[in-house]
Amino acid sequence: MEEKTVEYIAKLVMEAMNSRGYQSSYTVPVGVSARHVHLTQEHVEQLFGKGYQLTKKKDLMGGQFASNEQVTIVGTKLRAIENVRILGPVRNSSQVEVSQTDAVKLGVAAPIRESGKIKGSAAIAVVGPKGAIYLEEGCIVAKRHIHMSPKDAQEAGVKDGEIVSVEFANERGTIFNNVQIRVDDSFTLEMHIDTDEANASQIRTGDVGILIK
Repeated sequence: MEEKTVEYIAKLVMEAMNSRGYQSSYTVPVGVSARHVHLTQEHVEQLFGKGYQLTKKKDLMGGQFASNEQVTIVGTKLRAIENVRILGPVRNSSQVEVSQTDAVKLGVAAPIRESGKIKGSAAIAVVGPKGAIYLEEGCIVAKRHIHMSPKDAQEAGVKDGEIVSVEFANERGTIFNNVQIRVDDSFTLEMHIDTDEANASQIRTGDVGILIK
């Protein structure tokens, strides 16, 4: 989205919030997160071959990247979704992040979790060109969150782990509650929601909301 458009949307949001008596005027851009997979190096090799390394398609924040590699995820009753992108670099544990609609399609009871919190989450299979893996736990619906640098957090008056709300003053007039703040030196300011949340509220990547404490 063009910079002038973002600034215009932010202005409209702030005007709407001020008319409702909110004190905060801290705006947050949004990024819509599609389904994706994180893998250990061991699992990368099981899916793509011994010694295989993920290849970078696009840099993301925090040293992460969207890889060129894609897989098929398979739930119960052999329900599957193809062409699911892997995010790198490799992790200490494998994880599949889907929307609630995806979970229904796959037939899995994926809980809403913070990324990395997979204990007791749904089982799922992942299929690559050279093999397949079965995760007894690891499939989640990602909890909505805001990435911030320490400077961003200071300016917004929030801290790591804090729960806030974010309002989008578009035609749907949506307020997202239970939004977790995540602070790290490597982060750039961006709120992440999944495709279900974005579609229901008519929000696209680059839209701007306002933080409500």
